[in-house]
Amino acid sequence: MYYIAVASFLFLFEVSVLPENAVNTSGDAYVSAGIAEARILIPFLSTDSASSSICSLIYNGLIKVDKDLNVAGDLAKAWEISEDGLVITVYLKKGVKWHDGHSFSAEDVEFTFETILDPGNGCPYISGYTDISDINIIDPNTVQFIYSRPYAPALLRLSMGIIPKHIFKSAKDIKNSLYAREPIGTGPYIFKKWESSRYILLEANQEYFEHVPGLKYYVHRITPDKTVQFLELVSGGIDSMELNPYQYIYRSITKEFTSQVQKYKFLDHSYVYLGYNLQDPLFKDKRVRQAIGYAINRKEIISSVLLGLGEICTGPFLKGTPYYDETVPGYGYDTKKARHLLHEAGWRDNDADGVLEKDGQEFRFRIVTNQGNQVREDAAQIIQSQLSELGIKVEIQVIAWAAFLDQFINKKKFQAVMLGWTLPVDPDCYSVWHSESIDNGGLNFISYANSEVDALIEDGRSEFDVINRAEIYKKIHRIIAEESPYTFLFFPYAMPAVQKRIKGIKPAPAGISYNFIDWYVPEDEVRYKF
Repeated sequence: MYYIAVASFLFLFEVSVLPENAVNTSGDAYVSAGIAEARILIPFLSTDSASSSICSLIYNGLIKVDKDLNVAGDLAKAWEISEDGLVITVYLKKGVKWHDGHSFSAEDVEFTFETILDPGNGCPYISGYTDISDINIIDPNTVQFIYSRPYAPALLRLSMGIIPKHIFKSAKDIKNSLYAREPIGTGPYIFKKWESSRYILLEANQEYFEHVPGLKYYVHRITPDKTVQFLELVSGGIDSMELNPYQYIYRSITKEFTSQVQKYKFLDHSYVYLGYNLQDPLFKDKRVRQAIGYAINRKEIISSVLLGLGEICTGPFLKGTPYYDETVPGYGYDTKKARHLLHEAGWRDNDADGVLEKDGQEFRFRIVTNQGNQVREDAAQIIQSQLSELGIKVEIQVIAWAAFLDQFINKKKFQAVMLGWTLPVDPDCYSVWHSESIDNGGLNFISYANSEVDALIEDGRSEFDVINRAEIYKKIHRIIAEESPYTFLFFPYAMPAVQKRIKGIKPAPAGISYNFIDWYVPEDEVRYKF
């Protein structure tokens, strides 16, 4: 075995994992900590953050977003869009190789998007590609997408990771194929090993078409406990983690921490929400959902759980963009309004036992959330306390991530869920809010259906004028806020912390990880010797 020893942390790799010549390299290993294990390493089937982050290192899309959130080429060196917006011609970079040495070509691009568009593969993002009516291979380095109607997010949708045709063309079930756990891509890192419930190991691609990554190995360690992660960060056992608010404000001010770890802070591209299963009779009446919105004191949650490191959210778009309607008031803390709405909906405490009843049924429900996210757990507990004051009894159930998705979310077997969404640059929200995304692998697992919102989402997809498009999404914002299928809670701040020996980090509107392949460790600070 090869040993990587750091302070109190000892990580073992089997000989088969690392190449025999990986001794005294000038590179280094980067060990990240994650609260959950990846589920599947196929880009267009990855819906969880762990899988998506690993896929982003193994695969490339045709397009990517640069540090300033602008569209840039990835596997594409250039592209042309026809005046009517119906044809996108993409010119591919030449000489790109798959990790097994095969050449990348337009056939791989065609195969990837045809696979996405095959309903039998259950791609949760299929709604972003259904306007593609044809894909033409012009030559090995040129591919053309024909659209049935103008589609504003089309270019950004081409950022989806491309998979190799020669590997997957014979797979009868892509989701359960060997390469769902042993992927082959064109990206900066090559898959080496996946030890379930422990780690995923990647090695730098020495032939990567941009340049060789500065960090030799990437290790994704499964560490569900944030407290353990922090201890490992300080002791040197891991190189980065996402700090929680308490750790950011109070635990990261010691000399031991500041001497070796750098922390960062910026408004995250995500929001946290309490979502309701709209098929549950308890939540079919929007007055009930609105009442819960008024009964929750978001300022208290931000103050006590986030320690002020967050901002109130009122709708499903990224704050600070043209699509987020700052005029939407949301639901300020108002227990009088909450009680009035509940009374209108027929909920009363008829027997003076402190619990609301209707038709002989007590107002009780369960919030489920995922294990390993203390902020969500703490927010759920505050909501539990606040709703009890109105006579609503709440139970909280915390579930391990895999079971949470498989047994509750995917099967829609929940009453209310505490979760968060990471927001893309483009505001197209079809996969989360359109009624056609309720089934067939869509992400509308709360079963929200509104014909006006459906029409607006479709209009927004075909509107290229930024001002007109912004008005469409602001209207969606207003409607969804009024109907309250979610109680939108807050935008958290991202608070990553990284060992100071890692150089090349340049914070930008896109965050810090956009240029991960440029991160490196100076020769005299290399920690891991293989």
